[in-house]
Amino acid sequence: MATINPYLTFLGNCEEAFTYYKSIFGGEFDYVGRFSEMPEDPNYTLSEEDKQKIMHMSLPISKETRLMGSDTAGEWAGKTIVGNNISISITAQTKAEADQLFNNLSQGGRITMPIGETFWGDYFGMCTDKFDVNWMVSFNPDQK
Repeated sequence: MATINPYLTFLGNCEEAFTYYKSIFGGEFDYVGRFSEMPEDPNYTLSEEDKQKIMHMSLPISKETRLMGSDTAGEWAGKTIVGNNISISITAQTKAEADQLFNNLSQGGRITMPIGETFWGDYFGMCTDKFDVNWMVSFNPDQK
């Protein structure tokens, strides 16, 4: 069965963001790679600053899901647009867990829809965290 693993791209603060997410979700990083570990290519040069940026980072969230990310580095990299380019949907196992996740993720950010009961039956809220990543947190007492 396929799994969905959200991938986030940052403008140089990937490690800071992932350390923050680790403080919320727990666990340990299963991979942290920097651009300095890439094989050298005469067609592309990296500044010393870019070499220290994150090439790939992975944080297991559950048995099936990993939060993955990287920084933008080098002149050859694509442009990263911070903002509404991705939302991550989290389905909590309890209402208390939904509240905890929502409150932690929205701290220092902005709430776009306060968490609460919805017309479709979920306990649901949306926020943008302090790193401009959009989150949707839900709990459905009838989910199987």
